[in-house]
Amino acid sequence: MQTGNVSHCAGKHDGLPLLDERKLITYFGPQARAIVIGANDLSRYLCQFALSLGFEVIVCDPREEYIKSWQLLDVEVSQEMPDDLIERLQPDTRTAVVALTHDPKLDDLALIDALQSQAFYVGAIGSRRNSALRRERLGTYFNITESELDALHGPAGISIGSKTPVEIALSIIAEIVSIKNGLHQ
Repeated sequence: MQTGNVSHCAGKHDGLPLLDERKLITYFGPQARAIVIGANDLSRYLCQFALSLGFEVIVCDPREEYIKSWQLLDVEVSQEMPDDLIERLQPDTRTAVVALTHDPKLDDLALIDALQSQAFYVGAIGSRRNSALRRERLGTYFNITESELDALHGPAGISIGSKTPVEIALSIIAEIVSIKNGLHQ
């Protein structure tokens, strides 16, 4: 029996609508959101890719020297401390968080909160060595559990032999989209 009742609930990662003989499932708001920590060339390319894929994009960098000249149409910019932004926004299952500053004082605090959120993707750039040191630091000094650390993508991105900021951004957005679409964890 069809009732015409309406309900709402949290959406899936892909946000794709579904229509069959009995129901319509649709999504409101952006299909996905990217929170990018750090305003630099790499983040500019990553934001451009994310925008073109339909993501809502927020860039966060409290450093005045980085943010004053950083501008990209349709990107929200925040000068909050990254962990304050993550706490305020409460990433959900359609949110990706990527730390790109190379500054542990900014990246680590945002990563701690993001790893304890529902974000479908949490990543940080850095070499394999720096990524291992970050994992050790987060586990030892901030009591992030092993299962939470397993959700951290570091170094962020898929391996494509990236050398330039635009190639690194491409590898990161490819990993984000792959996970968003359920192909890769």
